[in-house]
Amino acid sequence: MMSVGKVYLIGAGPGDIKLITVKGLECIQNADTIVYDRLANPRLLSYRKPDAELIYVGKLPDRHTLQQHEINQVLVDEAKKGKVVTRLKGGDPFVFGRGGEEAEVLKEENIEFEIVPGITSAIAVPAYAGIPVTHRDCTSTFTIITGHEDPTKEQSNINWQRLASDPGTLIFLMGVSNLPKIVKRLVDNGKDKETPIALIRWGTRPEQEVVTGRLDNIVEEVEKAGLTSPAIIIIGEVVNLRDTLKWFETKPLFGKRVLVTRSREQASDLSQKIEDFGGESWEYPTINIKPPEDFTKFDLAIEKINDFNWIVFTSVNGVKSFFARLKSLNKDIRVLGNIKLCAIGPKTREEIENKGLIVDYMPEKFVAESIIEGFKTILNPNEKILLPRADIARPILIDSLLELGMDVTEVMAYRTVIGSRDNEELLTKLKNKEIHVITFTSSSTVKNFISLIENEDLETILNGITIASIGPITSETARSLGIKVDVEAKEYTIDGLVQALVDYTN
Repeated sequence: MMSVGKVYLIGAGPGDIKLITVKGLECIQNADTIVYDRLANPRLLSYRKPDAELIYVGKLPDRHTLQQHEINQVLVDEAKKGKVVTRLKGGDPFVFGRGGEEAEVLKEENIEFEIVPGITSAIAVPAYAGIPVTHRDCTSTFTIITGHEDPTKEQSNINWQRLASDPGTLIFLMGVSNLPKIVKRLVDNGKDKETPIALIRWGTRPEQEVVTGRLDNIVEEVEKAGLTSPAIIIIGEVVNLRDTLKWFETKPLFGKRVLVTRSREQASDLSQKIEDFGGESWEYPTINIKPPEDFTKFDLAIEKINDFNWIVFTSVNGVKSFFARLKSLNKDIRVLGNIKLCAIGPKTREEIENKGLIVDYMPEKFVAESIIEGFKTILNPNEKILLPRADIARPILIDSLLELGMDVTEVMAYRTVIGSRDNEELLTKLKNKEIHVITFTSSSTVKNFISLIENEDLETILNGITIASIGPITSETARSLGIKVDVEAKEYTIDGLVQALVDYTN
């Protein structure tokens, strides 16, 4: 008989994926089935196991994908198949998340469950808008109220008279459609009509939008702004602190969702820097790094490593691949002896130095042409050079070294292949203009991106999207394929690319 599985009821937080708890992320990574809703950031799903099943049960104000009793049954059915089930809910599962109802059903069915609290939007969203829910100069209390209940119904679970007289902060969750009725109930029960109020839509995300006003004009202000759900309503003197304390919207890349096209192994550095500046990175690797299909030439070069005077590394991937192969052949850095090392740029140099080695030469500009210029003054004729690099590397470096009279051995250290991820999600986000910036960090990322959207009208799909390139070689490739480059890094590094983007958008 199959053993019954387990269900984790998890709060995904308010939207920014880094606001999920460590335990919540672990539950996503270990789940066999993930049951998720509309308010949980879909980027969190990228941390799932490759074979994890996804079940969407999201709700909209005017329609439900599944009714609550049907969602409960999904959790029961999946657990009874012996699966580890993660129920991923926006915010916190026990703050108007109906997690209590789901837990009760699981208890009745003798299914083991755990509650993994999340950061509730009631606190986090105002914080991202620069509004503390408490402040010693304003209030020491706050109240969280459902915004779904119709304030005009005869029997209400909300004590409107008490709320109207409450000097603390009032926070209504999911109450945009009821805003006029909420305001009227509060004012009719004695709330000062000049009380500050704010509505915050999609808080903590690039789409975050804030509308402020007073109880007597907020309905008009919201209509003027065209603000719709999902949003929270916060009422009280703390709203006045927003002008002083707002921080998220002042970051230089706020509001920008940036597509990162480099390989997953290298994407994190760029993604982190984008998010440090307030943007949201969306990793969609257009290339994957793979080992060579045949190591014969590579291994032969390593066996005769002491014949070489120089090893020229043109990428971090080249460094990683070389030393991984060295180790697989049961050798270490001692075999390099007096061989001199060249790195094309600071990140490549850093990767070499992490191995305990010192780089002898790095060009001022981080392209192959600059290596040649520098080598003209430091190389002797007939010196032997090992060049471990990608299968699709430009020929200019090896051709130029041969022209200088060098003895060059080029070996394929790794292959770059087109990303295997389904492109439907990418195309949807591009067409919906949910992507604001596309970054290209090499010619191969450009070429593979084009391959992924080859059946689309390039001009239409990229209209209004900023294209950022790491340097002139990448830009040249993009333009040759019909892509207009808006931003080009002055320093051909990840730091240079991000700085160029910041300068361009401000």
